[in-house]
Amino acid sequence: MPVPGASPVKRNTLRQQIADALCDEVLAGRLPAGRQFTVKEIAEQYGVSATPVREALLDLCSQGLLDVEEHRGFRVHEFTIEDFRYMVDARTMVVEGVFRHYVDQTLRAMTPQALASVRRRAQEAERAARSGDLDVLIGYDLRFWREICGLVGNPYVLDFLQRLRVQTWVFTVPYLRRVPDLRGMLWAGHRELMEAVTRGDPEDSERLISAYNAHFRALIEQLVADEETRSRTEPGAGPGADSP
Repeated sequence: MPVPGASPVKRNTLRQQIADALCDEVLAGRLPAGRQFTVKEIAEQYGVSATPVREALLDLCSQGLLDVEEHRGFRVHEFTIEDFRYMVDARTMVVEGVFRHYVDQTLRAMTPQALASVRRRAQEAERAARSGDLDVLIGYDLRFWREICGLVGNPYVLDFLQRLRVQTWVFTVPYLRRVPDLRGMLWAGHRELMEAVTRGDPEDSERLISAYNAHFRALIEQLVADEETRSRTEPGAGPGADSP
């Protein structure tokens, strides 16, 4: 079946729950790029009707994670290394602009509760990055950036950046999973960035954001290059070769 080990879905907010569950499967690499499936298959997997499944799948299409295949169902979108480069460039420009122009507004929006929540996300993301725990890192990294950018109060910026972050993780996860030990390889500056933001330092914030994106891009570029080398020498090798 297209979603191995899927857990039962509750009936309330069914459309969103299905979309979230499938997004998690794509992020985890259990629904790899190019995988095809139909509404019927997903509906049977979760034991629900076709209507909320179709709506959820179309939502994921609008987020760029799935493609509609006429008369054949849906396919997990296949991002390229060029897509990845454009996504990193786009999010760098937008995030740097956010911190440059909205740092005062961000600070004013930081209630003690909001500050504590973002700091907690930063600590957990940094801990996961240092230990090389990719699954934990993805969850906390997405929450960290969503919360810290959400303090700006612009939902369009927030939605755009969240979509880009999900898409970049979707592209990179298969490459990262082929690394036996990620300890020391992943960016772990979440707390440092958080402190720069809370003290109202846009220059240091921009420096850290640039360092993060440069580190991430260099790492993935190297892993992609390594995969291309392996694929020329090992038949069947590739970023999705070990996916279930």
